Amino acid sequence: MPNQSKFKYDIAFSRNIGWVTEAEQTRLKQCHVAVGGLGGVGGSHLITLARLGIGRFTITDLDTFDWPNLNRQAGAMCSTMGQSKLDTMANQVRDINPDVELTLMPNGLDAGNIDEFLEGADLYMDSLDIFALDIRRKVFARCRDKNIPAVTAAPMGMGTAMLAFDPRGMSFEEYFCFDGFSFEDQILKFIVGVSPSMQQRHYVVDRSSINLFKKKVPSTAIGIELAAGVACANAVKLLLGRGDVIIAPRGLHFDAYTNKLTKTWRPFGNRNPIQYLMFRYIRHLLSKSSQGTTG
Repeated sequence: MPNQSKFKYDIAFSRNIGWVTEAEQTRLKQCHVAVGGLGGVGGSHLITLARLGIGRFTITDLDTFDWPNLNRQAGAMCSTMGQSKLDTMANQVRDINPDVELTLMPNGLDAGNIDEFLEGADLYMDSLDIFALDIRRKVFARCRDKNIPAVTAAPMGMGTAMLAFDPRGMSFEEYFCFDGFSFEDQILKFIVGVSPSMQQRHYVVDRSSINLFKKKVPSTAIGIELAAGVACANAVKLLLGRGDVIIAPRGLHFDAYTNKLTKTWRPFGNRNPIQYLMFRYIRHLLSKSSQGTTG
């Protein structure tokens, strides 16, 4: 258990001062962030925001840690295999800030509890599994209804691509344009939509590792940690109301492997002709890989 007798919020988070003012740190202590999913990016988002001094969280996950999680997930250790991701990450956050207010939802998200999950939230940090598209769409729709900004940052190879959605701007549905497509194509549209420049495609050494039919994609801790940094930097700007936040249909993609930062602008989202061509191109590459050919 955390040693609460020695914990003092102002001292614990004093090194944040300079990048934020003391008044802004007090504001962050009062902020409430909803984090959906605590696996890859979710665990790192949560820890980063906790170290920034965010004082209230609603968090949810229904999964337990498994061995393939070790390469990237913040709570995955040999000692936590088989343990609840929700409880493990909640304990880590309390160990950082014993005064934190946590609302735990152990049964995951469904259409019936989204309002409970978002109740009182100042911001939604999207970290649901890449394949949980149906519930992701519902959560983003309710964020818009409830005037809650939302940030999604996907780990892409050894980089990250970020989008933020302002309730007054372009909606998640308007940007991604999923309707009328198969599940696999919807996942691909999500990937291409989050990452319009698709920089990571240049250094994939084994395309057979990507199988959307089997819900299998490769990952690295590098991409996860970069995603947390980029997403949480924009979270701070949204919560404090200062700084330039890139709002959809604008996005950014930083790749540490290619040494490139690309700012993207896709009017009409995935209906943009550039997006359509990229979608067709990536689908063609993956189709060739699934047939056992190279390209």
